[in-house]
Amino acid sequence: MDSTTKNEQASDTAEARTGLDPWKTAQLPAPPRPQGLGWLSVVGPGVIVLGIAIGSGEFLLGPAVFVKHGLTLLWITAVAIFFQTVFNTEVMRYVVATGEPVVTGFMRTPPSSTMWAWVYAAFYFLQAGWPAWAATAASAVFFLFAGRLAGPGDVETVYFIGIGTFLVCVALLLVGRRIERTLEILNWILVSGVLGSFLVLAALVVPGRTWGATALGFFGFDTTVQRFVLLPEGVDFFLLGALAAFAGAGGIANLTLANWARDKGYGMSKHAGYIPAAVAGKRVNLTHHGFVFAPNAESMRHWHGWWRIVRADQWGVFFVGSLLGMALPALLYVTFLPHGTEIRGLGISAALAQGVGAQLTPFIGMLIGILGAWLLFKTQLDTVDAITRSVTDILWTGSRRLRSWRGGDVRAVYYSVLALVVLWGVIALRLAQPIVLLQIGANVAGVVLTVASIHLLYINCRLLAPVLRPPMWRRVVLVCMSIFYGCFAGLSLWSLL
Repeated sequence: MDSTTKNEQASDTAEARTGLDPWKTAQLPAPPRPQGLGWLSVVGPGVIVLGIAIGSGEFLLGPAVFVKHGLTLLWITAVAIFFQTVFNTEVMRYVVATGEPVVTGFMRTPPSSTMWAWVYAAFYFLQAGWPAWAATAASAVFFLFAGRLAGPGDVETVYFIGIGTFLVCVALLLVGRRIERTLEILNWILVSGVLGSFLVLAALVVPGRTWGATALGFFGFDTTVQRFVLLPEGVDFFLLGALAAFAGAGGIANLTLANWARDKGYGMSKHAGYIPAAVAGKRVNLTHHGFVFAPNAESMRHWHGWWRIVRADQWGVFFVGSLLGMALPALLYVTFLPHGTEIRGLGISAALAQGVGAQLTPFIGMLIGILGAWLLFKTQLDTVDAITRSVTDILWTGSRRLRSWRGGDVRAVYYSVLALVVLWGVIALRLAQPIVLLQIGANVAGVVLTVASIHLLYINCRLLAPVLRPPMWRRVVLVCMSIFYGCFAGLSLWSLL
């Protein structure tokens, strides 16, 4: 058979019809079988997206909504977290089955890989290109040193602290062997430290009636009027749309879960390679295509073993952690700040610290401020890596010229994209207050999830082998998810107009 015939056959495979290279055949590696604490080394991608979730929807947008409108709006976060967990497991389905990021799967669908590359690259920049977390972390750092919330006269100081935050993010992304592992370790420290501290403080100071109101708020029940209140009068739909998207990870973070899972080595990703760090990392051969395995009896046993790990990573870490991450800050904010308080100014990230310090002791208030600064800095670090990593993978998959640049070392592409992200971030820090930047990014995330949930359903039902495709209930959930986020995106736009 000549090379022309081989190329024609390759282009006829479903995954190669937009011009990307077809999948190669390989064996599905056997999954690890952890016991006890061994699970901590197996799960990992879920804790990274959980860290992002806690630092945006849970710590900033959630409190802004609940303090102003009440705890009954927790029902939106419960629905959103459920939808996103199902979405995440479907993202992982594609990664385990093919070993490539899910956006590469999107690029394998009509009309062309180039069109979808531009669409999702634009999504990444429109959602994550706003350095909202660096700015809010800067406000928390300002509070720690000045002992007060930042005001209009402190804009310049907060701006330069935000620039410093960006530079520290870059420094951390330079070190380690593989970048994903560095983020994983830092997020384990973040999640355990922040949630543990908030849980202890809430157990000590939050009254029982507030715990009850929070629990019932996840079902939309208002304990003050003893009835269900799903949408309070005068609710801010632009803020509410942002909360719905960032309850959980939100948008591009859910998509980047695939890239982190690939670098972790889930399923067929063990054949794919990963993005190494510049310092202490060595050159790694990162493939630009995925892999496919024959679904025989042995492979399916391995598949079910990997699916066990996916469930633990998403339902055990992300789902449970996101619910706790939403509930615990809500408990503290509504306890220490009066109902109806507007906390969307420059000092939003330190509002809780100031309230705790005024009612308990300044020392505890400073501890909350330190946790808040660390939490938001870590979220910015994860977000910077997410946009850089995903755009790098898009370029790596779609451009043969870039794959040959600098001897085929993917680090050259990754750190070039990172430099552009940081340069834009330095400019964007001056454009608006942190909470405005955060709401813009969050509402874009709602649009991303509206589109990506249907796109994900398409590739998992059309590109994967029939035995690996999602069951009907998961397909229904993805359609409902698209409708859910589409409604909030529409309401947000309507509220602006």
